[in-house]
Amino acid sequence: MTVTKTAYTTPRPPWRIGVDVGGTFTDLVMADSTGATWVTKVLSVPEDPSRGVVAALERLAIDLGSEVREVLGNCHLFVHGSTVATNTMLEGKGATVGLLTTEGFRDALELRRGLREDQWNHRAPFAPVLVPRYRRLGVGGRIGKDGQELAPLSATDVEEALDVFSAEGVEAVAIALFNSFVNETHEIDAEEIVRRQWSGKWITRSAAVSPLMGEYERTSTAVINASLAPRIIDYLRNLEERLDTLGLSRPMLLIQSNGGAASLDRIAPRPVNLLLSGPSAAVGALDYFRRAIDSGVAGGDYDPENDGNLISMEIGGTSCDVMLMSNGRVADKDELMIAGYHVSTPVIDIHTIGAGGGTIARVDSAGMLLVGPEGAGADPGPACYGLGGSEATVTDATPAAVLTSILRLPARQFAFVWPNHSGSRSKLVQRVSFLCWSRICFTQFSTSQSNEAMRPIVLLLLQPAGRDRCTAPWSPGGSVASGSMCHAMPVPCAPLACCMLICARTSPASCGVRLTT
Repeated sequence: MTVTKTAYTTPRPPWRIGVDVGGTFTDLVMADSTGATWVTKVLSVPEDPSRGVVAALERLAIDLGSEVREVLGNCHLFVHGSTVATNTMLEGKGATVGLLTTEGFRDALELRRGLREDQWNHRAPFAPVLVPRYRRLGVGGRIGKDGQELAPLSATDVEEALDVFSAEGVEAVAIALFNSFVNETHEIDAEEIVRRQWSGKWITRSAAVSPLMGEYERTSTAVINASLAPRIIDYLRNLEERLDTLGLSRPMLLIQSNGGAASLDRIAPRPVNLLLSGPSAAVGALDYFRRAIDSGVAGGDYDPENDGNLISMEIGGTSCDVMLMSNGRVADKDELMIAGYHVSTPVIDIHTIGAGGGTIARVDSAGMLLVGPEGAGADPGPACYGLGGSEATVTDATPAAVLTSILRLPARQFAFVWPNHSGSRSKLVQRVSFLCWSRICFTQFSTSQSNEAMRPIVLLLLQPAGRDRCTAPWSPGGSVASGSMCHAMPVPCAPLACCMLICARTSPASCGVRLTT
């Protein structure tokens, strides 16, 4: 993607850069000292997301006729948001975790205190437990409710548990001992033993990431933090080093789930705070558009009763994130559920589901057609990209719709429209042909299924606020479902070209940006 400036093509330093790394695309926005903006979009690199960021910087430098070193040298603020942690949870690709807990409490994580998101729905299955029972090991020792030590920590039990973890290929250890929120001495002692005896480096203490009452909530948060650390922190360290080498003189700031920003050194012990890093950055953009809409700059019918009432819907390649602004404010809370797992951490009130443009459609063992939560990502991506993908995704529904409704392409020819890469066509024929022509059209199914998954999330946000009408800006990040989703919602929708991490300080009419592909 290239950027054409309507006024001038040379940015005026200093400037700010915001980068959002998604599962499929990496988006970069640069705003100079006048508020003019430049936008680039490149494919993400799932095995090393930092490479996608550097590729976006290189693309920007080419568009500006400059060098990456010059671009970063004049950057006074570099902000990074990412859905890598979000997608890791949605797709179940976290690290292998071993859990040390107080003897007799190894099943607290799986029992979940009997909590259900919908107390009236007893048939909905729980999400798979992140740590199976054979990797949840109890150790001797007990802290009382008042913080007094009732029994000393058993170092022998900890060492024996580490032998089991080593044999099971554990990548990260979570330590969640009973009543550690009032006295973390036993957790600290256990951590010291683990660091001495275990060859791994990823260790999480529950009292360090979530010093709150509630054994299940604190244990779940610690386990999720441990599962994210090896997947997130290494790439962030690598990215920071590469940016420093390329000329960035300022520390990189990371958007947290609560909408604030922090340095990598502060985030490293708590990657769980990045679970909604990318989506939470939309708060600033949503407030920007609120002012434009309420002031009449954005055009359209003005309704004073709806001042400050907006819904943002960001549909990326892997997930869909929905946020409600009521009376100009976005709610926050101290816990969230993501992919069916409980996390106790301050967050913006955002609802996330695994329904994006690259979400894979499949057939289960009972012959039912399903969409998600797995996604095709950037490599190989949807089948219609022609990059070797062999799984049918929501994005593939678009060429399917064109071919079936416009070209009247016969069923037997449909699966051959994608290029043959690495022998994937025969597999694609089997998968796509079955999905498309087994009585249910894949096009109608995939888009309707993803939309139906998104619709309850929007309605769920509207009900607590007592709203039945909002304006809904949305950001299509690879999904063709966005347009049809707008028609399915009981709110007027205003499509947006992109959702930026940072916004120009000038009005939309004076930004002077025209995107061309």
